[in-house]
Amino acid sequence: MTYSQFLKFLLTTAFTVFFLPLGNPAIAALPPGNAVKDPYAILRNALPIEQKDLREIQHKLEDTSDLVRSNRWPAVNKAASSSEFLVSNRKNQILESLPEARRNEAETILGTLKIDLEILSELATKKDKLSFIEKRRECLKQVGELEALLLSDEFPYLIPEEFNSLPRLLGRATVLIETTQGNLNAIIDGYNAPLTAGAFIDLALKGFYDGLPISRAEEFYVLETGDPKGPEVGYIDPETKQERHVPLEIRLPGKGETIYNQTFEELGLYTETSILPFATVGTMGWAHSSQAVDDGSSQFFFFLYEAELNPAGRNLIDGRNAAFGYVVEGNEILQELGVDDQIKAIKVIDGADRLLPHA
Repeated sequence: MTYSQFLKFLLTTAFTVFFLPLGNPAIAALPPGNAVKDPYAILRNALPIEQKDLREIQHKLEDTSDLVRSNRWPAVNKAASSSEFLVSNRKNQILESLPEARRNEAETILGTLKIDLEILSELATKKDKLSFIEKRRECLKQVGELEALLLSDEFPYLIPEEFNSLPRLLGRATVLIETTQGNLNAIIDGYNAPLTAGAFIDLALKGFYDGLPISRAEEFYVLETGDPKGPEVGYIDPETKQERHVPLEIRLPGKGETIYNQTFEELGLYTETSILPFATVGTMGWAHSSQAVDDGSSQFFFFLYEAELNPAGRNLIDGRNAAFGYVVEGNEILQELGVDDQIKAIKVIDGADRLLPHA
């Protein structure tokens, strides 16, 4: 960040914290960030699975990011070789942890992964940084595919009956967000935010967001949209004629139950990190008013903050708003969008079949 950018950041912080209009849907005070910036890594870690061998391979490969940046090639080579060893020697344990019907597919992926990890080790020996990064991306994609095969057909968490009337996304969906500056691809996570993700996908399928303007644009902070045309501030259910409200919905690692309608601050969880943190540019969050946390209806935002200064769980937005997805392609477009732009359309590319209109 340049000196001028830093000054702009300080001004933005002061404005956001002290002059946020109370009548408008509020996001939260400007957060510091987190050095975790890879949305794919966040999404991999957010999967509701436990398979220690795959997780160990995944984390060894992810940890090479810092090693490559600092040119610690012996450590990089060791991590790649260790991952290859795990694939070779823990193959049977990995396959046995999968449903029998999925083992043939997994065995094929494991064969490809083993070959690619051998190539990865060779690239580490050659200190070929660009090729190593590209091949590591392929390997992590294969690890993610294996982890996805572990997912049960049964949704892993209970949703309270009081929310039975709300739509829910029981899994993940991929969306294409068309804007006046270009297109974004995002993954929406219904595993960890089924009601928030469900409301978003439901509205996207209804064409609710098509043609809506960017209503708020603060550099280094957020882009917000979803404010419908007319006097309403949210989605009006045509059956009830009432504005649909989505509860604040956050999951913590290692916790069995989802937290609803309570902020981290209210619970005294000042240093916790949610499973879906605001930790990278392009995190998608659900907006609610400054008076309540259970009145989010249709407005959402893209997180823009340069996530380098403070870890997730220590910023001012984790635990106050629900994250429900991540932009995985087109983040550069976010930097071009402003209040003169609009969402042209949001198209659900995959996962529409995982949306249930209600319980």
